[in-house]
This record gives sequence, C-alpha cells and structure tokens, in this order.
Amino acid sequence: MLLGCIADDLTGATDLGVNLAREGLSVIQINGVPAADLAAPAADAVVVALKSRTIAAADAVAQSLAALAWLRQQGAQRIYFKYCSTFDSTPRGNIGPVTEALREALRAGIVPATPAYPRNQRTVYRGHLFVGDLLLSDTGMRTHPLTPMTDANLVRLLAAQTRGAVGLVAAETLDAGPDAVRARLAALAAEGKRHAIVDAIRGEHLTTAGVAFADLPLTTGGAGLGVGIARALRGQAGPGSGVWARPAVP
Repeated sequence: MLLGCIADDLTGATDLGVNLAREGLSVIQINGVPAADLAAPAADAVVVALKSRTIAAADAVAQSLAALAWLRQQGAQRIYFKYCSTFDSTPRGNIGPVTEALREALRAGIVPATPAYPRNQRTVYRGHLFVGDLLLSDTGMRTHPLTPMTDANLVRLLAAQTRGAVGLVAAETLDAGPDAVRARLAALAAEGKRHAIVDAIRGEHLTTAGVAFADLPLTTGGAGLGVGIARALRGQAGPGSGVWARPAVP
C-alpha cells in the first residue's frame, strides 16, 4: 500500500479517493474504523472514511489512531490525513489534535499541511486561506453553526490547536521547486517547528509539494495535495485504477 489515508468525513474521503484514482492509483475506501480482522484488498491507496470532523477532539483522536493502527497493520508506507478544503474546525480542533496524535504515533518530523485546491477556488497565500478572491473569514463560513471560521490565517489557527510551533512554506519556495521545499521544511524543523502551512495558489504548487512530500511518513491536507502526492507516486502504482468502497465490518 503506497498511501494510507484517514479522512474526517465520508464526502471528503470519496472526493480524495476519486481524485487518487484519476491520477492512476487503485483505491479502496473503507467506511468507518475498520474491524481489526478486516484485510484490505490489494490497492495502491486505502482511504478510511471517519465521521470525526465535528465530534469531541478526544473521540476524533481515538478514531484516527485506530484507523492509523489498522492501516499500518495493512502495510501502509505513508499516511495522509485528509480534511476539508475550508480547513473548518474550532479553536480546539479537530485538525490540530488529530495531526499531533498521528505525528507522535508515527514519530514523524515536521508535518506539512495545506487545504489548498486551486481547481475549486481554494488557495493559500502567505498562510491565509482564500475562497475565490475572499478571505475564508469573509465568507459564509464565518457564521457556520458548528465550525465558524473567523480567522483565515492558518498558521495562527493551527497554532491555537497544537502544542508544537507552526511555520510557513511560502509560494516563492514552491516556485523554486521540490528541493527548495524540502530545504525549507528542514530549516523550519531546525527552528523547532512541528507543523508547516504550505502556500498554493496554482495547481503546479501542489504538484511540486507532492514530489517534496511523497516520502514523508505523515502529510495532511485537502484533496488537492492528495492529487499532488498521487502524481508523485503513480510511477510505483500497480496495474489498473478505480475506487471500491466497503463498510468497516467484514
């Protein structure tokens, strides 16, 4: 399994799975935390669809760690935590707490994060999330009943949810190519940063990021960065592509 994915809701999982398949990977989607004795059919990527987006942070962490344990048991080489391209959350989570729990379980270094998906008018610039030409905090998400987004600064938002410091990989670094992105991550890690918000204002930025992050143990983002990683991995994919979904219980 080239890529094990944990999605915080069903629609996001399906979005990710379809996009991975379009990039040439074979994909299995499991709905719910998989039963311990469930064996995943052979596939390049497996997406576990949870319903952890708006539940209590402790429950979201527990479900995500259970999904992680199962994916690792199935041989997942890399883990991708998928959330919405609006990064919608609350001041306490759940994106930050789940990311930190996965990071600690995997003993990963600095973890890149971006909800950007320029194809769907979601872009990140200087760490700020835009929907079209509006800051996220100036859209209807500001008054969302469950996850109101009153701050479009993702560096600040993620820092409020995590114990680890958060840095930024700016757009001009993406323009300079994968090696520059890797160097920036290394520099942020040397500064003590545990998380890095990644700018992306064009689809090419996500392709570059995918190459730079393809061999990291943990990356987080929306479907857009998932596409970038799939493009970097498709040379290793097995024959055939497509998406198959099944419940978590065998």
